[in-house]
Amino acid sequence: MTHPTVGETAPNFSLNNQDGDVINLSDYKDKSAVVVFFYPKAMTPGCTTQACGIRDTKAELAERGVEVFGISPDPVARLPKFIEKHDLNFPLLSDEDHAVAEQYGCWGLKKFMGKEFMGLIRTTFIIGKDGKLLKVMDKFKTKSHHEDLLAELDQVL
Repeated sequence: MTHPTVGETAPNFSLNNQDGDVINLSDYKDKSAVVVFFYPKAMTPGCTTQACGIRDTKAELAERGVEVFGISPDPVARLPKFIEKHDLNFPLLSDEDHAVAEQYGCWGLKKFMGKEFMGLIRTTFIIGKDGKLLKVMDKFKTKSHHEDLLAELDQVL
């Protein structure tokens, strides 16, 4: 699968957050940017590192007028546990059928320990005020993702 192209309108979505409320991407056009990061599974080491990095840069993201959403194929019931355990300060969205991940080109063939399987490919998208895609980040380390994200935001905003 391929990602949407920078400059194209980002695919809209409506997904349930950790409280079961529906979040529509189109409702956030008043923000300087929306960051959507796809992560494979709540409470795993890499995803926890990535999410905690975002949590720790919340003030810097807010200064830039940025709204952040984490999306995974986890069921809604699993998301509050992840938020509570790590004191996350941004919404997590459930994409159990991975339809949104497919629209964004983040669902595909993965390899782990010699086995191939279909799964979510960790990717971050920066979407501008006009709904157009400003940046696709698909090569980063979970440990420095938040720093890389702030640097990218400073370039595109």
